[in-house]
Parts: sequence; structure tokens; C-alpha cells
Amino acid sequence: MSNMDSGLKDKIIGKAKEVEGKLTGDKMREVEGKAQKTKGKVKAKAKKVKDDIEADHQIDEDC
Repeated sequence: MSNMDSGLKDKIIGKAKEVEGKLTGDKMREVEGKAQKTKGKVKAKAKKVKDDIEADHQIDEDC
């Protein structure tokens, strides 16, 4: 599984936990969901930065 896939997975699971926490009144579950959702966003952003750097490096090698 790629970093992008796992980032998406964390965002989806995090959102589900957040909603579950809101529905049940469980603040800890809600916060846990928000944290996992944020983790997914960070993973996705890190993957994008890595891909951008690799693309720049590839362009520099071609010159």
C-alpha cells in the first residue's frame, strides 16, 4: 500500500471515529478521530512533497 493510500485510509477512518464520537457523546473518540484524520492529511501532504522533489530532481538530471 502506498503512502497516499494509507493517508486516505487514515482520513476516512479518522472521520468515522470523529462522527461516532459526536453521535455517542464520547469526546475522547471524537478527538482520536480528529487526530487520525490529521495524520492522514500529513501523510498525503508528505507524499506530495516527496513526489514534487523527485520530479524536480528528475528534471535537473535531464538538463
